[in-house]
Amino acid sequence: MNQGQLIVLSGPSGVGKSTVVKALLQYKPKIQFSVSATTRPKRPDEEEGKSYFFVTREKFEEMLQEDALLEHAEYAGNYYGTPVAPLDKALAEGYDVLLDIEPQGALQIKAKRPDAIMIFLAAPSWQELRRRLTGRGDTPPDKIELRLQQARWEYTQATEYEYILISDEVEHVVKELLAILTAESCKVKNRISLLKEEL
Repeated sequence: MNQGQLIVLSGPSGVGKSTVVKALLQYKPKIQFSVSATTRPKRPDEEEGKSYFFVTREKFEEMLQEDALLEHAEYAGNYYGTPVAPLDKALAEGYDVLLDIEPQGALQIKAKRPDAIMIFLAAPSWQELRRRLTGRGDTPPDKIELRLQQARWEYTQATEYEYILISDEVEHVVKELLAILTAESCKVKNRISLLKEEL
């Protein structure tokens, strides 16, 4: 069985990452979405092990000491991180594993797993990113400006990625994503075992 591929997807708030992820999971059956661990309280609509792994701060710090997290960050007083064990289990079973993660965490992963496929999702234009953030209707103007400021910094990190996709039509983005995954799976390192008997 071939090892699965680790896929890291980043992009600013409002760019459409969740929509793209949802569509990709429907197109490609042998892919899993990585579930993060967090110390923040569980919301009523969230499910343990599906939305997040909800852990205490003590447990999270224990996981950090045991090097059981691929990456981690602290945001608004809560820890967030990617547990290694379920991710490695899925990869070993031949599943591709997709992480939707901000650049800070993505670059931690790149350092630890240089074979990760690094993909940055950008808006078609700055005006369109602002329109999408405003159009949600659930974010006050001052928070929108903060998110745009964060997006500017995130855009500066795009050079650390291997691929940049433009979030225009969802189907188009998913097609490009699938093309990337196909090309990556055809690389010599992933196919050489098929030739071993002949060598």
